Amino acid sequence: MDLAGGSTTVEDLIVLAEGAASAVQEGVRTHGAGRTAEALLTEVADRARLFPSPQGEVPVQFDLGFAGQRLGFSLTAGPGSVKLAGGWLPDPSVIIRQDLLELLREVYGPAGRRHATREVHVAARPPMPGLAADDPIAQHFNNAQLATRQVIAALTQPPDDLTELAVRFGSDKWGHHWYTPNYQRYLAPYREDRVKILELGVGGYDRPDVGGASLRMWKHYFRRGLVYGLDIFDKSGIAEPRLRTIRGDQSDAASLAELGGDLGPFDIVVDDGSHLNPHVITSFHALFQHVRPGGLYVIEDVQTSYWPGWGGNSTDLNDPATTMGLVKQLIDGLNHQDLVRNGEYEPTYTDRTVTGVFAHHNMVVIEKGLNTEQPAPASIPR
Repeated sequence: MDLAGGSTTVEDLIVLAEGAASAVQEGVRTHGAGRTAEALLTEVADRARLFPSPQGEVPVQFDLGFAGQRLGFSLTAGPGSVKLAGGWLPDPSVIIRQDLLELLREVYGPAGRRHATREVHVAARPPMPGLAADDPIAQHFNNAQLATRQVIAALTQPPDDLTELAVRFGSDKWGHHWYTPNYQRYLAPYREDRVKILELGVGGYDRPDVGGASLRMWKHYFRRGLVYGLDIFDKSGIAEPRLRTIRGDQSDAASLAELGGDLGPFDIVVDDGSHLNPHVITSFHALFQHVRPGGLYVIEDVQTSYWPGWGGNSTDLNDPATTMGLVKQLIDGLNHQDLVRNGEYEPTYTDRTVTGVFAHHNMVVIEKGLNTEQPAPASIPR
């Protein structure tokens, strides 16, 4: 199983951002202030692409303070792109000054007001009253304002909702399917958490630089999350900070168990892989063990449970070899304490750890926890 992309620096910074002030100071010193600033502003540049951009290129100078030193980086905002570079600009249109530790908490820390040390200065000269809108001075000032708004929005505004992000990145979870409203319902409580999400199926078939629309959607929805995508094809070309790809086969239980041990536990697992019933069942049994208590396991496109060509069955709707047969078994297991049985019964792993099963059209959400509620009183006749 091959893992592509990502940097432990970003993962470490997400954890560090929750620490006490002294720990954050020491952590940044250990990582290196320049390396930390570069990682943070790479994230800011990535988020800035979600917001309206100026019509022309505008250089934005970041002046970051740490332990008595000043660190210079620039973001050049323009139509459809935001470019990061190190160093000091001779004549920036916008200057943003901020304490580096505060910037770390703002980008990767828990939600809260994190801009007490930020100063923003638009150096572009404002136009005189009555100047035409297409005058170069007026255009330059307006672009500088737009660039300032774009970068500050990347720092302070939460990403769009899932449907808007799905449309932006071209995910089929809305438009082809209608999954994002359901996802938003279940995933909103995790949004500000330091989550790990694994999705089976990256998209784009055998091209290494194509696919990953849903992975980008998850990355921008969970601003503090780490996103992993598993695909049978090499997808190393789409890797980026906080988004890593793994080459592997979802029908290989041993390989999935190894993945879970190396990268888990996961808060959310999404199976949008082959949709072949045997693969879905194998993946669930291998990976559900690596979902954190309180986490979710989602199976998409369960309509294949009824399609014989995909290993499904429309004749025996309780066939345990199908996805929905598995789901129905999980529901029975959810109530295993109250089943009438002959002799002793040892609850299975899923009997003990599935605490909710929520079915929607072509989509099932399985909640993990501790299923140890006591049964109905013995005095009630069975």
